[in-house]
Amino acid sequence: MMFSPSDLENPIATSALPYSYAPLPDGEQPAGNDPTIRPYRKTALFLVSVFVAVAFLVALFAGNRPVLPKNLNTNIVTEEMPEKVMPLSRGVEKGVSEKSFDPLLGAADNSYPWSNIMLDWQRTAFHFQPKKNWMNGPVFYNGWYHLFYQSHPDAPVWGKIVWGHAVSKDLINWRHLPIAMETDQWYDEQGVWTGSATILSDGQLVVLYTGSTNESIQVQNLAYPADPSDPLLIKWVKYPGNPVLVPPPGIDNNDFRDPTTAWKTPEGKWRITIGSKINKTGISLVYDTEGFKTFELLDGLLHAVPGTGMWECVDFYPISKQGENGLDTSVDGPGVKHVVKASMDDDRNDYYAIGTYDAYKGKWTPDDPTFDVGIGLRYDYGIYYASKTFYDQNKQRRVLWSWIKETDTEASDIKKGWASLMGVPRTIMLDKKTQSNILQWPIQEINRLRTNLTVFKDVVVEAGSLVPLNLPSAYQLDIVAEFEVDMKTVERLNGDNVAYSCAKSGGAAQRDALGPFGFSVLAHEGIAEHTPVYFYVAKGIDGNFKTFFCADQSRSSNANDVDKSIYGSIVPVLKGEKLAMRILVDHSIVESFAQEGRTCITSRVYPTKAINNNAQLFLFNNATATKVTASVNVWQMNSAQV
Repeated sequence: MMFSPSDLENPIATSALPYSYAPLPDGEQPAGNDPTIRPYRKTALFLVSVFVAVAFLVALFAGNRPVLPKNLNTNIVTEEMPEKVMPLSRGVEKGVSEKSFDPLLGAADNSYPWSNIMLDWQRTAFHFQPKKNWMNGPVFYNGWYHLFYQSHPDAPVWGKIVWGHAVSKDLINWRHLPIAMETDQWYDEQGVWTGSATILSDGQLVVLYTGSTNESIQVQNLAYPADPSDPLLIKWVKYPGNPVLVPPPGIDNNDFRDPTTAWKTPEGKWRITIGSKINKTGISLVYDTEGFKTFELLDGLLHAVPGTGMWECVDFYPISKQGENGLDTSVDGPGVKHVVKASMDDDRNDYYAIGTYDAYKGKWTPDDPTFDVGIGLRYDYGIYYASKTFYDQNKQRRVLWSWIKETDTEASDIKKGWASLMGVPRTIMLDKKTQSNILQWPIQEINRLRTNLTVFKDVVVEAGSLVPLNLPSAYQLDIVAEFEVDMKTVERLNGDNVAYSCAKSGGAAQRDALGPFGFSVLAHEGIAEHTPVYFYVAKGIDGNFKTFFCADQSRSSNANDVDKSIYGSIVPVLKGEKLAMRILVDHSIVESFAQEGRTCITSRVYPTKAINNNAQLFLFNNATATKVTASVNVWQMNSAQV
């Protein structure tokens, strides 16, 4: 989960999982041994984040039509924010967030002449991508991980969304199954959208999901497996009394979506929360239920933050103050903190905060209001949206998944026949050292894809230098590294006002005394194209240091119709800690983790030259006053079955 000094010397050995279920008809296939060989699928694929946290309820409930909830108290202090002017595209008029990258004005008329070789290279080797068009979140049931994802079967663009379905034994290798739910009822005619799964006390499974009705009203619906004994959950039944929830008075018909996994209340009921907004205040509504067919809307809100706009894909879960294991969503008590996360429809980023939950009032309070949901910490400072966690009871861990969108053009997506993917699953736990943030780390199963370790020990990188790291190939990699700066130089330096921002800086080309330094991944000879991932250290007037972790896409491609933003944020570095990062490179996606996952950045990059055997890896140090010493382990990564 976390890397240690031993991870800088030897690959982590993992034992086989004790599965006994018979394989699917064509057999479970192991990951390939050649990282250059990948399953080729020229299919229309578009993953849109709307995770299925599937709140599965398979009990036989009484079949009553839902009662309209009582009036919602809308007396909320709101803060008016300037309206953002953004171009509309598929989905927005239906009340869902913008899902595609908008190139700079004029780029569509002067797009890059992408070749099939370039576009084929962009498809990843160990990140999940469905066969057809869009996606959701997982649950562990009867020995299998199930991923239900939003899919548009006909094209790699937004459209009438159904639920695709895939299963896995290890969250890395996946088998695609038939579509789980179609748009075949009036209450989901315009789309089967985000949902969440709940495993009941008796082990049965139920799902609550948002449907877009024949009049494009967002409602919540109940579904459950047709055969709970089928571990593959091939067939699903929609409750005949759907919808079980409709927008309450005071809530717009297009602002009521994404029910969470349910958790138990002290009274023994089940509780969920649903994202919405009132004016510009983002809110999370709270409902209690005993049978998932009728619901009671609580008077208060789980939480609200003025000025943050619509909250999508709200997530709520406990984390242990002391333990290393994850916790079931219903766990509460003195040794537990609770996380509230929301995907902000206004800026398309996922924010979270740590706080205290009052189970009797159904209310959550952040530990630090200055780092509240939507204005403070983010899961990831790059391309990462509509994420969802689930409790993996198989390994007693909480796992985070997220949709990773494309940041090229729709025309390119149509030409290559697919769009979007899922990030590598990450474990989540409280940072026991800081107590103020979570740690995210790739699940340990990803280490099974490692092969051909190359070690670069104590490499001295002088100020202003670039060091090539000779590798068999450089586009499917797992990089683990530690950096040490020259402390004698650091101590001699005078402090200055620390006013650095990754996004507003000149990227890796902006030189200062103590940075930037790190890696250039997916780099072409002569650095005609490269994507730097780096630290930037600043010494303040008070002698204290601030460390920033950044990813610079500004020179990642010669194409003019792709995103070239610079991403990143500050990362806490405690006394005695070395600067450490891990980078997963998988063709057109780069996932970077600093200081055991305190700060994370996901990048989508579309090089035109630095592909296949023309991709290289470099260490660089663009500081002006100090050398750095790097110890690096680089593994080639095998392809997974995805």
